[in-house]
Amino acid sequence: MLVALIARDKPGALQTRNDNRQKHLDYIKATGVVTQAGPLLDDAGEMTGSLVILDVPDMDAAKSWAAGDPYAAAELFESVDLIQWNRVIA
Repeated sequence: MLVALIARDKPGALQTRNDNRQKHLDYIKATGVVTQAGPLLDDAGEMTGSLVILDVPDMDAAKSWAAGDPYAAAELFESVDLIQWNRVIA
């Protein structure tokens, strides 16, 4: 099942994001369930959140992945939504 993780950073948390970015990218690579990912940007082009598409067996696996993300451990996010997603165009 595909799940879209949409996360919004806490205001003023760009340094927290930058400090934990490599750990986050390493986690993505190590877990092997991310099919697409990238930062959300504000009008100035600064990173303000994340969009991650997970290919997991169920929503519990998506929740587990999100909880294990180094960004979550760093308390970067103000909000995280996990939404089942249906790819129509690849």
